[in-house]
Amino acid sequence: MPREQGAARRSRRVCRARPSRALECEGRSDFALSAAPFLPPQSAGDTSGAADARAAMVARLEESGELRPGPVREALLALPRQVLMPQAYVRRSAPDETPPRWDLLDWTRPADLDELLERLHSGDSVAIQHDGEPILGRTAGPRRKGVMTAMSSTMGMIADLLQLLDLRPGQRVLDIGTGAGVTAAVACFLCGDAGVVTLDIDPHVTAAARERLPALGYQPTAVTGDGTAGWAETAPYDRVFVSFAVRRVPTAMVEQLAPGGRALLTLGTSSPSWPGLAVIDKRPDGTVEAELRAVEFGHRAGAGFDRLFLSASFRDTITTADGPTQRTRIAPPADTARGMWLALDALHPGLVRHFGVEDLTIGAPECGSWMRVRVAGHRRWDVTACGPRDIWGEIQDATARWRAAGEPATYRLHLDTDDVQRATSPNGALTWQLPRTPGDSR
Repeated sequence: MPREQGAARRSRRVCRARPSRALECEGRSDFALSAAPFLPPQSAGDTSGAADARAAMVARLEESGELRPGPVREALLALPRQVLMPQAYVRRSAPDETPPRWDLLDWTRPADLDELLERLHSGDSVAIQHDGEPILGRTAGPRRKGVMTAMSSTMGMIADLLQLLDLRPGQRVLDIGTGAGVTAAVACFLCGDAGVVTLDIDPHVTAAARERLPALGYQPTAVTGDGTAGWAETAPYDRVFVSFAVRRVPTAMVEQLAPGGRALLTLGTSSPSWPGLAVIDKRPDGTVEAELRAVEFGHRAGAGFDRLFLSASFRDTITTADGPTQRTRIAPPADTARGMWLALDALHPGLVRHFGVEDLTIGAPECGSWMRVRVAGHRRWDVTACGPRDIWGEIQDATARWRAAGEPATYRLHLDTDDVQRATSPNGALTWQLPRTPGDSR
């Protein structure tokens, strides 16, 4: 399962919808006065069923702790998601079945309404484009082969990031990676649409945004281009939000950030397993302070970003195969030691974790190495490994260096003038350089 998808599924398992809570007015009065001019019209294709489903989704996000009372909550309650996503894909084939099979559901088809309503408000990511197709004017129905090339991200992660972004009325916002337009719509709701620019590399995604956001009463600037280059024409921006992962901070995003501004983006390597969140603040005097936070979930990779993955056969091997086994009293690092896992990904790249099993199971797809750790008794573990890489030893190395650095969950991010980018622990004991690869934008 991609790391972006787990949060919403987890929250749906442990939370019960309480629509009545979602309609309470805690903290609403002060915000409603300032944001009222940016509300979407009530006639924007909403229905009572969609409003109830939306309220239930918001209630689940609140119960999971991913959403707090405040302006983002109000925006999500007011946003008719079906206007932005009147069509969405559901997968009909098993995860490893080839070729994959999908159905494109359509809001105008009565037979699709219940399933599409659930899909749009489940909190999971929603697939909206197959193989780079035009999004407008499609015929609903089955699709085979190919991949999903655009989607709306999981709502738990988006809610958390939008709250951290701290959007306010009148701010100029650059939303990079339009997707279904959810982030752009929230920005219009909170800031007013005059200063919102939403940018995507796919002209079909941009075209859909140009049609659907005005249906909500919003007229942001929707443009097509390379997101890593930002959009200089209307810079600077008070807020920059990037909804795809990059290897390093694009210089253009920092340059286009206004004094007092903030940018958020996922930093990752070729592995999808241990993302980092870059939080970049430009002070009123123009100096930049940035940090890299170890997080559980991040955005998916952007265009041209090759990602490692565990094939079905490799997953079967690393979960069931026999291999050399050693018993140890050294406990594997906890999942919550996210600062260590982020450091492991940087210091020993090329590892991918299999999160679909209970045991700690990690593979190195490029060389076929793998490792599995299972409980063998009280404070005893069996480590089974195979291949040229000593993955268990690499984990111990990263753990020791992380502990010597004070077990940080957040690293300082240095964006040096010579275009070198480094992550460093607060005490300076642990550091690594972010990769510079051909084709990365300045």
